[in-house]
Amino acid sequence: MKRILLFATAMLMSVMVMADELNPVPHQEAVVRVGKARFTVLTPEMIRIQYSDVEQFEDRATFAVVNRRLPVPRFKQERKGGYLFIKTDALTLRYKLGGRIDATPNDEVLRITLRLNGRDVVWYPGKDDAMNLRGTTRTLDGQLGDNKRSEMEKGLLSRAGWSIVDESPLTKRGDGSTTFVFDGEQDGIPWVAEPVDKQAIDWYFMGYGHDYKKALGDFAKVGGRQPMPPLYVLGYWYSKYQRYTSDEFMEIVNDVKRNQIPMDVMIFDMDWHTQGWTGWTWDRTAIPDPEGLIDWMHKKGLKVSLNLHPADGVDDDEDYFAAVRDDMGMGADTKVVPWNLSDGRFYHTMFNRIIRARERQGVDFWWLDWQQNLTSKYVEGLGETFWCNHVFYNDMRLNRNDRRPLIFHRWGGLGSHRYPIGFSGDSFTTWNTLAWQPYFTATSSNVLFGYWGHDLGGHQQKGDNDGEIYLRWMQFGVFTPIFRTHATNWPGIERRIWKYDNFPLLLETVRLRYALMPYIYTACREAYDTGVSLCRPLYYEWPEENKAYTCEGEYMFGNDILVAPVVAPVGADGKTEQAVWLPEGKWFDVCRNCLRDGETTFTDAYALNEIPYFYRAGTVIVNNPPMMNLSERPDRLIVKVVPGADGETTLYEDDGDSEGYKQGLYTTTRMVHQGGELTICPREGAFSGMPVQRAYTVEFLSTERPSAVTINGEPVGNGAWTYDEGTRKVTVYVGATACEVAVQVGLKY
Repeated sequence: MKRILLFATAMLMSVMVMADELNPVPHQEAVVRVGKARFTVLTPEMIRIQYSDVEQFEDRATFAVVNRRLPVPRFKQERKGGYLFIKTDALTLRYKLGGRIDATPNDEVLRITLRLNGRDVVWYPGKDDAMNLRGTTRTLDGQLGDNKRSEMEKGLLSRAGWSIVDESPLTKRGDGSTTFVFDGEQDGIPWVAEPVDKQAIDWYFMGYGHDYKKALGDFAKVGGRQPMPPLYVLGYWYSKYQRYTSDEFMEIVNDVKRNQIPMDVMIFDMDWHTQGWTGWTWDRTAIPDPEGLIDWMHKKGLKVSLNLHPADGVDDDEDYFAAVRDDMGMGADTKVVPWNLSDGRFYHTMFNRIIRARERQGVDFWWLDWQQNLTSKYVEGLGETFWCNHVFYNDMRLNRNDRRPLIFHRWGGLGSHRYPIGFSGDSFTTWNTLAWQPYFTATSSNVLFGYWGHDLGGHQQKGDNDGEIYLRWMQFGVFTPIFRTHATNWPGIERRIWKYDNFPLLLETVRLRYALMPYIYTACREAYDTGVSLCRPLYYEWPEENKAYTCEGEYMFGNDILVAPVVAPVGADGKTEQAVWLPEGKWFDVCRNCLRDGETTFTDAYALNEIPYFYRAGTVIVNNPPMMNLSERPDRLIVKVVPGADGETTLYEDDGDSEGYKQGLYTTTRMVHQGGELTICPREGAFSGMPVQRAYTVEFLSTERPSAVTINGEPVGNGAWTYDEGTRKVTVYVGATACEVAVQVGLKY
């Protein structure tokens, strides 16, 4: 109940918060200046610490922090015995007046104290955050097993109870780049600028103890929200690095339709263009009519994305080369216009001449596959990955405002969450590689990077196609942010699921993904409102349980589903034995159709058609009926009522692909399960295209046969409900009902 109320409150507050979201100048009442040091109290648990030998303090937005204009929290300041003290409801900061702040370990000049589990915890500059829970890394290129673990950057959360966001201009990010500030605009996009004092210290101390969700929510207030991706992005993508012709692309789609496979996105990998690594001109020997092919894809209900490796610039045999060259003021003997996205003039001509031309041909979004030099040749320390993400995303936001902005890209450091979604890179197809990806995906939420998309099946594969590992990867993929198959162009690698002997099981994963979409999309809205991502570690909910940290293969998928995917091959009996830890409370085992007690570890054996996932007792899980494409808006929903407790959920809906959700154009439908009765409350809110009425199939899971079933208080006959003795499931059919009218379904015993 508390979770639902918090979610609803967050949604109601969201429009008001948006007004101040990009104001980097704090209220002056929150700022304490003492000589070369300056402190800004942002929340009771978050204090900005600045030090400048030249007394130049940065007030512009930086790459990670774009908003500092928060309500001023209650705090006291006093100077006593040569020290400045700042006391909030959560922290006590002590600074030695005149002391120099730097990263040298020193608890005399500066220290902050907080309480954690009844004891004092002290931080000081230079203290090692050995208990940091990590965030993510730029790419999984070359991932084999967990060899990328050491590359994961520090995140916002730590078992120590504190963490530091270091926006000092000289501090290196994970890719070797540094942060910069935004100042001025280029064609409406906030543009890169040098910091006012490059030698300055600029830290954000976060002392949230183990209240991890609050820490993430407060960072979203200063670092920006996770925008909602379009609904179609959450569906199934077909992708493979291969030189497909138009006929082959169409054959794939026709096979998909023939095999009744739901799908929403088709990727054109780099061979859509001429040249080699970098290219901007259609290879018309493979795709003679790009506009016609993309239009055909759209008519089949698919969105199209093109892969870019832009680092080599624009060669003289590319479309629009002469126009780009002339716009840049280069001579007639120029052979290459180099890639320099930090140059506003280059951005303007590159996008207006080339990117717009491809978008007019129907390209829906770009796969920005930056793999070359990590930092700019032109601006020392500027990360190419982050800057490309920032510019491409904001260009779409400003110039294609009929849809949600979207790019597909690698992580570029803290602040990248503002530019969804992520492409994790080129992993190897091994069991150990798969086994580490649940941990990696969930842990990335510690830096709000909640929309990683992996190469389901692995990218680089040695040996024959293995239907078993592909199936287990797809089963894991059901419970990840982005559901996309992919692989490299090595001979023999197959990603068309209908080519595998176990196709029926592979198809079931796709259908399960689409069934879960109402639940998934609601969780995406929650990520926007609260900063808590769709996939998240168990320790968000159970921070004092050691197993919540050590059971790395398990994670929460939204608020009410715990997932423990199978990541090892079957044994001689055709099953994989696996241990699962369940936290406190009761959990509904979907595989076994029964309730299990929490605070326990059990071992079970899972056949190839089984995925270990568990519903929180008492919750309500909303599913779609069978569907082929997310552009469909079903006129019937399947509502699963989970036994074991009373509970509720809130279904979130919007138009799926506009920015209207930021201005309150959405609906919520509360569903309450209490005492054997489900109440679907009247829908609240509005958006264009919302359904007028709906039918419901209500499934009461694992219960006894009732003596009677009521709909809106009236008994209904057996034709309106059924009972399955094998699964012990009561299914009640509610006819089309106006969405603004409450529906009550009850069981009598």
